Amino acid sequence: MKVVFIEDVPNVAEVGQVREVADGYARNFLIPRKLAVLANSAASNILDSQLKKKVKIQAQTEAEMTELAKLLEGSEITLQAKVGAKERLYGSITSSDIAEGISNSLGLEIDKRKIELAEPIRELGNYEVPVRLFKEIMPKIKLAVLAEEKAGEAKKESKEKKADKAEEKAAEEEEVITEETTGEVKETE
Repeated sequence: MKVVFIEDVPNVAEVGQVREVADGYARNFLIPRKLAVLANSAASNILDSQLKKKVKIQAQTEAEMTELAKLLEGSEITLQAKVGAKERLYGSITSSDIAEGISNSLGLEIDKRKIELAEPIRELGNYEVPVRLFKEIMPKIKLAVLAEEKAGEAKKESKEKKADKAEEKAAEEEEVITEETTGEVKETE
């Protein structure tokens, strides 16, 4: 049976090709899944409209990705990570971390699979990271990996101290209330 393929079918045919296939394969698989239609004049009209739609969608997608590439090209992202000896990171910076950094700093949502890292980043420094948006559209962003500041840890410690002081104050107030209700007066040291 001769059919015209309206979708790519791996290892069989590409869009627009006319092929002779087994009758059962065409009736039971290709035609019900709208991967192919019978080869006749109506099929050529369907094929033309499918190809025009596909080309239009690809052109639109490529234009959108070109605009996005202009926004991304040369943009600088800074990520902070915990550092151990010899400026080695605890863990590593992965493509998902970079995608999250782009989202936080630029407000653009980039799929982590589009960020092309040869291997995860494990050391502090400056890096140039390519982002494959569409076929040959591949802007590069500048990534700076810095050590997490000690100030963040100091803030945590000061918050903990404040919480401890608040607990002590609450305990003292509770003790005073207890003393007032029982009428006992305790000497303070």
